[in-house]
Amino acid sequence: MPHKIGFVVVSSSGHEDGFSARELMIHAPTVSGWRSPRFCQFPQEIVLQMVERCRIRKLQLLAHQYMISSKIEFYISESLPEYFVPYQAERFRRLGYVSLCDNEKTGCKARELKSVYVDAVGQFLKLIFHQNHVNKYNIYNQVALVAINIIGDPADFGDKSNITSREKLIDHYLGHNPEDPALEGTYVGRPDHISPLDDLAFDMYQDPDVAQIIRKLDERKREAVQKERYDHAKKLKQAIADLQKVGERLGRYEVEKRCAVEKEDYDLAKEKKQQMARYRAQVYEQLELHGLLQGEPEMRRSFTLPLQPLMDPSSPRCQKPVASPPRPGEMVTENPRAAPFLQEKPSSHALTPPQLSAMDLDESPPTAGPLPRSNVETLPYDERPLPATRKPQGELGEAEMSEAEISSARRGGITGEPEALTEKALREASSAIDVLGENLVAGAYSKTWSCREDALLALYKKLLEMPIGTPKEDLKSTLRAAIFLTRRAIKDIVTSVFQASLKLLKMIITQYIPKHRLSKLETTHCVERTVPVLLSRTGDSSSRLRIMASNFIQEMALFKEVRPLQIIPSYLVQPLKANTSTHLAMSQLDLLARLLRDLGTGSSGFTVDNVMKFAVSSLEHRVYEVREMAVRVILDLYRQHQALVLEHLPPDDSSTRKNLLYKTIFEGFAKIDGRPTDAEIRAQKRAATEEAEKHKREEIKALQGQLAALKEPQAGIQEKESGAAVPRSQDTQGRKATPPGAPDIPEDHCLDNLCIFCGERSESFTEEGLDLHYWKHCLMLMRCGHCRQVVEISSLTEHLLTECDKRDEFGKCHRCSEAVPMEELPRHIKARECNPAKPEKLANRCPLCHENFTPGEEAWKAHLMGPAGCTMNLRKTHVLHKAQAPQQGKSPTVAKSGTTGPKAGSKIPTPKGGLSKSSHRTHTQR
Repeated sequence: MPHKIGFVVVSSSGHEDGFSARELMIHAPTVSGWRSPRFCQFPQEIVLQMVERCRIRKLQLLAHQYMISSKIEFYISESLPEYFVPYQAERFRRLGYVSLCDNEKTGCKARELKSVYVDAVGQFLKLIFHQNHVNKYNIYNQVALVAINIIGDPADFGDKSNITSREKLIDHYLGHNPEDPALEGTYVGRPDHISPLDDLAFDMYQDPDVAQIIRKLDERKREAVQKERYDHAKKLKQAIADLQKVGERLGRYEVEKRCAVEKEDYDLAKEKKQQMARYRAQVYEQLELHGLLQGEPEMRRSFTLPLQPLMDPSSPRCQKPVASPPRPGEMVTENPRAAPFLQEKPSSHALTPPQLSAMDLDESPPTAGPLPRSNVETLPYDERPLPATRKPQGELGEAEMSEAEISSARRGGITGEPEALTEKALREASSAIDVLGENLVAGAYSKTWSCREDALLALYKKLLEMPIGTPKEDLKSTLRAAIFLTRRAIKDIVTSVFQASLKLLKMIITQYIPKHRLSKLETTHCVERTVPVLLSRTGDSSSRLRIMASNFIQEMALFKEVRPLQIIPSYLVQPLKANTSTHLAMSQLDLLARLLRDLGTGSSGFTVDNVMKFAVSSLEHRVYEVREMAVRVILDLYRQHQALVLEHLPPDDSSTRKNLLYKTIFEGFAKIDGRPTDAEIRAQKRAATEEAEKHKREEIKALQGQLAALKEPQAGIQEKESGAAVPRSQDTQGRKATPPGAPDIPEDHCLDNLCIFCGERSESFTEEGLDLHYWKHCLMLMRCGHCRQVVEISSLTEHLLTECDKRDEFGKCHRCSEAVPMEELPRHIKARECNPAKPEKLANRCPLCHENFTPGEEAWKAHLMGPAGCTMNLRKTHVLHKAQAPQQGKSPTVAKSGTTGPKAGSKIPTPKGGLSKSSHRTHTQR
């Protein structure tokens, strides 16, 4: 079975002061690990020697949160190479590498635990660290490794192979299948199973001493299973589970103590040290009560530190310090000053005693007297160490309570005697004691949760039985005393006590106040005293308590006695604080959304103004789920009050939509209004472009078919003329005479020698002549300066954005709709000097002179070819320059390039949109 392999650090290429590679040999919550020197040369190298030659099965690396190597390579060797030990020429064999995350998503606040499964034999392991990931925290370009863990088997198995085969043979005869899914996860079914106690995460979060005890107990558990002592194994399993929580808490205390020392807050460090010592003493004491430390003297620790109770010296119960760990039966006093350190959530009431675990209830009978007390009673419920089984009857001299007495105590009010109230409790609850009596209030303050629950039920019964006609002052004083105890019980961490407090509060509002016809002031007092505490419980770590608190607040807001007061909505629209927990923020937003649907914004306490201010401020919360829930609240409110919601949001423009949340909000608005979103508009434009391309291809195909049909009769005429051999004369213009008897073919219908883009006709426009014309002279075309393709000027912008080889280097300006190089686009948009484009139906947009002109295809010809059109068409300016060269009185009809202008009045069909893809392929690079 693979297990954790110990190792020592043989060498490293360097380290920063105080962060040696030897730190990797220690696994604990407070280790710092290894760091490379500042501005070091890469790669960096560390060589480890394992305690024995082994077969490595798994490697675990815990990376630093911001000093992260981009890649770590692994090499293995049976012995050190010659540059370590002379006359040994063995070299390391490369196993592979792992890449580490740059940690940008977590803001460089989390550490990555990388697990690598390998199968390699050797005794020396070399790690090579490559260049670091760059971030704002790693200013010295360092790499670091917090911890490394090696898991494997000894390489020399000896007789184990025979044992394994013998076990397989026995399983075969017994009909056991080792690959049976029912055995998965067990040692029998998975001989390569790796214990969770060997995982790196276990050691990095556990106190080292507690981790050692857990491993010892785990060995005893396996021995108990082999000996079929299943009750004892179950007890050990529960102890291990509880000890893991204890070890994690002690590890956290150790980290807090280290931080206090670094900040030079030595008072806090001392208190943390004493708190750890007390907590550890309680754990070991209860382990001895369980009998789990018997026969293990190395696990027993002697505490030389005087364990002073962390108390206010003015407390009347603080008489003398305790010089040794408390024994069973000793009383430990409460400590107001230690409460912030012993509790995760500070509270104003006395600390609640721990409940009995399932193991306590199963293995020991209930007793009438108090439990053996130690300083565990000063800890909150979730910080208690191992639950100790009670000692057998007679050891503590405690009498046993009969079953009848137990049942009567559970059924009745507060039978039995709860512990006496402390002086602090007497002062705090003096007014409630005067009204309800000391016995009932003592039960509500009891450290036993069942007494607290019974006190609330007794109070519930007392209020229900209050006779009609009781003086108003007595009713009001009883109500206020009951609300005082209810408010305190709402903070209780025990679910049954919390449920009893909600039941009591509901009865007071819906039955007690209406029955005795008390004023709205009393209802207001009940709500204002309890709602803040209930809202704080919606952020509880227990999901069950969160749901119960949220549902009750919603139910209470809909009470006919509470709804007109409009109190609860005013609490829900209070802005979230920066340190508000995630659970509390999400619960508050969820309650707000639910009550908005139930109450609306008319005379309910909710207004568009206060809800939108709260929701917009929640958009800046650090947690994504809270921001997402705030977006849903805004969208729900927009369905009813569109104009008022828009007043609290920035304008819907491109700069605002750069924020992903606002983009989601405005797209949600579009869906609510029935308008297409940006994504839908882009899809529609894409579909329209594809349809235009398809139509263009079909039109060009039809023109080519017409051209082929016209060529056939012309070819027949030429054959007849050559067969007749009739001499023909040329006219002065160079045109051939038509033979008599030949069919008269209209010139307008012949597409030979014609440019389909500019409409120019010339005898030189053969197949090669047209290529030359397209490439150099056509006024409607131009060459792309980036990919050298010939494209229509009217489709140049679309070409640069979608077809050009360099299309990734261009972006579209939302103002002028033209293609602008990406590196110039921010400056171009910021300058706002470009001429705004008009919609396609209203005007065409020239990409050369950046002017808007009349829409339509003929307008493109007039703009690009006419003398009063585009001034930036270089081909047109070149032709005009040549036309000015002849002397006055001469009117040449042919330019130097051999091309003529378009015939006046000729109507030549031109394809819409631009040069087809086939034309691109034919007339591209020459």
